[in-house]
Amino acid sequence: MQILFDFFINLSHWSRSYLPEISLAILATLMVIYGATLNRAIKRNIRQLNFILRTSIFILVCALGYGATLILVSPLLAQMLAQFNNQTLSPVLLLCFVLLGFLADRNN
Repeated sequence: MQILFDFFINLSHWSRSYLPEISLAILATLMVIYGATLNRAIKRNIRQLNFILRTSIFILVCALGYGATLILVSPLLAQMLAQFNNQTLSPVLLLCFVLLGFLADRNN
């Protein structure tokens, strides 16, 4: 059992320096999984608008909405992940990526 704890602690130490990239990967994966659903919902709600207004809304949602979410929320997620101690960080990260894989598989 101590070998497993040592493995998680070493993995946590290694992953701490990559938390900004890890949080970006988590958020980007969530956007890939649910972005099409969100775009369909927006498209359904703005269908009656003219072409230029629809295009402008999609530019705002895709460029500003998704981009701002990645830029602004990613550091917050990295700060939240940094709050975990070395015994729990790597299991939490592994669980997050397994959950993302499950969500991606279920979404298709």
